[in-house]
Amino acid sequence: MIFASVQSLGQEKYLTEQYFYAEYFEYIVVDEFHHAVNEQYRRIVEYFRPKFLLGLTATPERLDGRNIYEICDYNVPYEISLKEAIDKGLLVPFHYYGIYDETDYTGLRKTGGHYDEKQLTNLYTRGQYSKSRCDMIYKYYRKYRSRRALGFCCSREHAERMAEEFCRRGVPSVAVYSNADGEYSENRDQAVRKLKSQEIRVIFSVDMFNEGLDIASLDMVMFLRPTESPVVFLQQLGRGLRTCRGKEYLNVLDFIGNYEKAGKAPFLLSGGRSLPEKATYDIRDIEYPDDCLVDFDMRLIDLFQKMDRNSLTIREKIRREYFSVKEQLDGKVPSRMELFTYMDDNVYEYCMNHSKENPFRRYLEFLAGLGELSEDEKDLYAGQGREFLSLIETTNMQKVYKMPILYSFYNHGDVRLAVTDEQVLKSWKEFFDRGTNWKDFASGMTLERYRKMTDKEHLTKAKNMPIHFLKESGKGYFVEKEGYALAIREEMGEEIRKETFRRHMGDILEYRVMEYYRRRYDLKDKKRP
Repeated sequence: MIFASVQSLGQEKYLTEQYFYAEYFEYIVVDEFHHAVNEQYRRIVEYFRPKFLLGLTATPERLDGRNIYEICDYNVPYEISLKEAIDKGLLVPFHYYGIYDETDYTGLRKTGGHYDEKQLTNLYTRGQYSKSRCDMIYKYYRKYRSRRALGFCCSREHAERMAEEFCRRGVPSVAVYSNADGEYSENRDQAVRKLKSQEIRVIFSVDMFNEGLDIASLDMVMFLRPTESPVVFLQQLGRGLRTCRGKEYLNVLDFIGNYEKAGKAPFLLSGGRSLPEKATYDIRDIEYPDDCLVDFDMRLIDLFQKMDRNSLTIREKIRREYFSVKEQLDGKVPSRMELFTYMDDNVYEYCMNHSKENPFRRYLEFLAGLGELSEDEKDLYAGQGREFLSLIETTNMQKVYKMPILYSFYNHGDVRLAVTDEQVLKSWKEFFDRGTNWKDFASGMTLERYRKMTDKEHLTKAKNMPIHFLKESGKGYFVEKEGYALAIREEMGEEIRKETFRRHMGDILEYRVMEYYRRRYDLKDKKRP
């Protein structure tokens, strides 16, 4: 067995035949697998070819704007929800308190979907209001009592200010952040040691304890800034849920103002994957884990109802999210895959649940409506290419069989007008040989059965299923041609030579395959008891 850090093994010099050939390891286990979207993790995952690769993570949903399910072809052998883990005694219950915070976030700028850190810091650390907010936080800290607490702050200045105020009130506290050099700052390891021994009572941190912290005796977490990501919220909550002798539950203090996504925590605490569209929903209807408590300040209910009344339309939410993603891409118009990759999970769910507003169904029309088409795209939009691309964006995908046929036409970007039996067979087998795609070949298919299939059986399946249905439902674009398995009508000859057409076709196919497997996984997940 070899145990390696990603920082070491991910170096290019080690990913060579000189050190480890690609098949060197039979079995690879990657912890914190949600980081597999990042460059060093990806280098390792993409280089090695083990017989079995296992990824472990507590937060499989999107982090850093990417989705790790895609890397695994949505193949999930086992998972356990927060509710199940608490019910089984693997984690302690929580007592969650939603506390009304008068902080007004309406004037703050958002960049890349997040509040501007400098503006947040000024709001929390400047003037008389800052002191009154510290007084409020301290009051609730004392009310619910704690021996070892962790507070999540927005910046080093905010963490320093909180540590200063708590120390001034007689509660030994430190601030922990990268390159710590402030009056109240402490080295991470030293701070953890002191908290465990109770030399200090509170750590105020900035992006340092979302994962990798193991203080089982931690009995309180405080959310002192807007928590805009469900993934980060659950990561931070998880820091205090470890079991420990004498620890009955974790107190969670969430200070909530009128920021976007305020009040969604109870839904996440119940084990929900994505947030509901509205801020208000009857928390009495939500089933929480055993022995857990969720309590809201009544003033927050009024706040959530007011926010609902002022909420944006679905169309405007999607438009705003598009421009937020574009900003993250430094002004580049996002492809379908880029929009999916960086789009907020909940806005994406809105798209899926509102077909008329779903930009992924007719993306060129969506871009045209925003005035975002390039000159080449305007030319494509005015011709037959637009309707053909719309066809493959919207063609029925109850099964995945059409994709390898369409990929045979796409031909890695060198688009064909007609495909032979041999070309169809090559694309078909390439597709179903990839990852665990073979499972979708037929109901109850096993890998052994799949490997024994002949080329004739593969080709028969392709002709009887997707090729037949493309001809039937392809709006006349897919036609028969002597000597070929399937063809696109001749008038498309000029369109397929356009680089813009090829780029959009490849983007559509990549997105539709990804969305098929995402949807298949979601359906499988809903069927679990």
